[in-house]
Amino acid sequence: MTTICLHGPESTGKSTLIERLAAHCDTVFVPEYGRTFAETHGTDFTMADLVEIARTHDQMTRAALARGADPLFLDTDPLMTAVWADMLFGTRDAWFDTWHGTADLYLLLDIDLPWIDDGTRMFGSAAERQRFFDLSRGELDRRGVRYAVVGGQGPARLAAALAAIEAAGLLG
Repeated sequence: MTTICLHGPESTGKSTLIERLAAHCDTVFVPEYGRTFAETHGTDFTMADLVEIARTHDQMTRAALARGADPLFLDTDPLMTAVWADMLFGTRDAWFDTWHGTADLYLLLDIDLPWIDDGTRMFGSAAERQRFFDLSRGELDRRGVRYAVVGGQGPARLAAALAAIEAAGLLG
């Protein structure tokens, strides 16, 4: 089974792109659990909240894989939640480094889209967005996972994501 995860800072189009990718490939996706958590509990996160978000997302991913979704698209995963911990606290719970369910390919979404405040987002300045992007890329590098940076707006973003997936040999 193939897993492809969208990774990157907030307001980079992950939730829009994931729906388009899943529809294009006639498959399902695991939505971003962190957003659901924030909309329910607010954004005053604790480290324990971030671990809960990551664990729940991992459980959702395992359940989708058990149902046979292939390819399976992920709107973030625990690696992204670890970056949130770094952004919010400058550190992370040890749980994040014990997690090893990484995807086959990560699509790191560029910060070339305008930041939109939707009530759950926190890091809108140019400097914060760049820091978030750099930490996101750093986590992928640190883990040694395969990834591609995806940019562009509208249909060009979808085309870039599909090209990256195809270049990785994950779409026929």
